[in-house]
Amino acid sequence: MRWSAWRAKAPFKDSVVPKVLSVVDDALAGLGADPDPECWVVWGDDPASRYALLVPTPSGLVVVNVRVSVPGEGPRAGGKVVRWPRVQVGELAVEIQGGHRLVTFQVETYVLNGADAAAEAIAVFAQTIFAAIDGRSAPAPAKGVSTPARAGSKAGATATARRLTAPKGPPS
Repeated sequence: MRWSAWRAKAPFKDSVVPKVLSVVDDALAGLGADPDPECWVVWGDDPASRYALLVPTPSGLVVVNVRVSVPGEGPRAGGKVVRWPRVQVGELAVEIQGGHRLVTFQVETYVLNGADAAAEAIAVFAQTIFAAIDGRSAPAPAKGVSTPARAGSKAGATATARRLTAPKGPPS
């Protein structure tokens, strides 16, 4: 899902006011991410005060931690690019019962879990991460399955996968 689509569904609108978005956009640009990247947002326990963005890029996984309001300073965003060989991932696990799905996936220190439609979106994001780590293009989501990434943008997850698997230069 694009960053703009995540902003539209933020649980607290104060988390994505222009003052906060200014520092987030600067952090994303400084780390080499697109202005409106495909990403995953971890809203966490208190999204009114902090959250994190996970953005796959050709260089690696961009992780931006956002603090909505630092006393005496205002909003703060700090991030890093974790090169693909160093990205820490766990297993992609699924549990199915009575027509419902529960998916769990861990990337870096973040545990992503969700049911049904959210489960499908997490699975697509996990497959994109796995493919980027392996240097291959991500598989397209199953036909007939509507994911937030596909519905929220024209590019979708497969376009992200194509950008991630651009020809690689010499090892750094």
